[in-house]
Amino acid sequence: MRLTGNTVLVTGGTSGIGRGLAEALHRLGNTVIVAGRRRALLDEVAADNPGMHTAELDIADPDSIARAAKRVLADHPDLNVLVNNAGIMLADDPAAPLDEDVVAAEVTTNLLGTLRTTSAFIEHLKTRPSATILYNSSTLAFTPLASFAVYSATKAALHSYAMSQRFALRDTTVRVQEITPPWVATGLVGTDDDPRAMPLDEFIAQTIEALAGDSEEIVVEQARIYRDNAGPGEHAYVNELNTYMATQL
Repeated sequence: MRLTGNTVLVTGGTSGIGRGLAEALHRLGNTVIVAGRRRALLDEVAADNPGMHTAELDIADPDSIARAAKRVLADHPDLNVLVNNAGIMLADDPAAPLDEDVVAAEVTTNLLGTLRTTSAFIEHLKTRPSATILYNSSTLAFTPLASFAVYSATKAALHSYAMSQRFALRDTTVRVQEITPPWVATGLVGTDDDPRAMPLDEFIAQTIEALAGDSEEIVVEQARIYRDNAGPGEHAYVNELNTYMATQL
């Protein structure tokens, strides 16, 4: 994607990777709209970044998604980049009965909410001369962590959906890219200065640099060993399979 001259919506943009991406894109001169559930945090981000815009959005609520999409497109008709970042990470035990509240919250937020948000903007994005949909998945989509099995599964599902959507949009002006973070020091797991995790500023810097290319996935070096667990040639194989099946159905 191009790194300047965009109008960008970042979901879950009040903390962690979402805020880091939003602020980096803002510094590059893009018009950035940060979306989140809590008005106080949105106001804090806007105060720290003069000129940045905000939108109240709870991606676990389909009505909130619809309202936010209507407002954002009315206020920012030039929107051409959607960064699907919002998500939650809750521990679980797949060797025991699952907590229904944990499963429902993660699937609703990480998977359904992201798909619904993309759906709310897809027709608009297809009208833009150059548009990008970004999904923030995880290396756990490829190397799942058993103590976060549901979270890992939702990220694997997002990866699968992104590949299908990329193929389906191949003849449009919309590109689909996926960011595949390793363990980043955001406080999502551990602390925001955990020495075992990749520092947030380093992750953001490397990710922004990589976004300037045409890669389907943005995989920083620290993430590659986990991402490569899925095996080589995955994208080419998926495209080949879809092309073949399109002639058979």
